Amino acid sequence: MNIDIWSDIACPWCFIGKRRFEAALADFPHKDDVTVRWHSYQLDPSLPEHYDGTELDYLATRKGMPRDRVTEMFAHVAQVASGEGLAYDFDTVVVANSLRGHQLLHLAAAHGVADDVKERLLSAHFEHGVDIGDVEALVAIGVAAGLDADEIRDALETGAYLDAVRADIREAQAIGVTGVPFFVLDDKYAVSGAQPTALFAQALDQAWRESHPLTAVTAPAGSSDSADASGACGPDGCPI
Repeated sequence: MNIDIWSDIACPWCFIGKRRFEAALADFPHKDDVTVRWHSYQLDPSLPEHYDGTELDYLATRKGMPRDRVTEMFAHVAQVASGEGLAYDFDTVVVANSLRGHQLLHLAAAHGVADDVKERLLSAHFEHGVDIGDVEALVAIGVAAGLDADEIRDALETGAYLDAVRADIREAQAIGVTGVPFFVLDDKYAVSGAQPTALFAQALDQAWRESHPLTAVTAPAGSSDSADASGACGPDGCPI
């Protein structure tokens, strides 16, 4: 079963949603048969490579949100993140365009380490104040996940994965994604937002049962066993 996840590195709810989804997947009986594919999405593609200001300044000036409301929002989100074992530090978040980070994620996918790099990108941004728009910072993240430093620099300098990032964003638009995180299970079921773990568990179970229906096996007609009906007991008793 395939799980496609659209998210942005600069989205605090995407890290929380990742944790909740992972908790549900860890208890899913068929987890070894699940393939997770990360897709790119940018909440603000117009953001400069480097924004001269804090996360609070960014939301207040570019998004027009009252500063006191933003401060309250930070406190709430940080508390929710803490409940998932995450240590958000909005005071040290470096506001930067996430485009390069998404390119690194596609390079990581080509080497089978997308989940590791996604985790490191989100943690670097929200927990450690790392500049996700800086090439050398991204090289360090990729190398920690086992990627080659020169290959990372070359991919980022040449834009080798720009088309892949843009294709993800176009696909998101085509299927009606208006916010992230956005989870698509087996191209059929969608879960929008950082929903509770229980809901992810329910969605996984439903998608699996839909794609793997049970087929009853009965005795051939006319055989001696077929005369015994189902051979099963029910609420109304057992056949004799």
